[in-house]
Amino acid sequence: MALLPILEVPDPRLRTVSSPVETVDDELRALIDDMFDTMYDAPGIGLAAIQVGVPKRLIVMDLQEKEDEEGKPIREPRVFINPEILDPAEEQSVYTEGCLSVPDQYADVERPARCRVKWMDEKGEAHDELFEGLLATCIQHEMDHLEGIVFIDHLSRLKRDMIMKKLNKARKAA
Repeated sequence: MALLPILEVPDPRLRTVSSPVETVDDELRALIDDMFDTMYDAPGIGLAAIQVGVPKRLIVMDLQEKEDEEGKPIREPRVFINPEILDPAEEQSVYTEGCLSVPDQYADVERPARCRVKWMDEKGEAHDELFEGLLATCIQHEMDHLEGIVFIDHLSRLKRDMIMKKLNKARKAA
């Protein structure tokens, strides 16, 4: 297992539209394992392959909402290969989103409250499920990455510029 470098804005590779995964094989599963290690280490709840420089339609997620008796998050890792959003709800919800590619910056983003998603898992098995709440928000956020979109693209120019200024200031201070 390896920790992969996470691309950060304004890296132009984050604007790449990802290509479909052609085959689910051991090489892809090794990338999936490395992506989970990277996501957990960051720490984050979702990571698209393009965020580690691989322009493939691949997402790993683990919301880690539940905790065990000791208060540690219970891991429920999920893999999405070639995901597609179907039937997004007209009803909208707002979540305060963050992103590993825009470190330590957060903003409210409005997205459909529910959506049906079709995808393959790491075994190549097909799935079709209705997502709502944080799961719906997270899959839409990560799927934006597959299209070269970062969450700050959903913000007004003023808010986006403020976030970029904060990010640049934090980078200079580090």
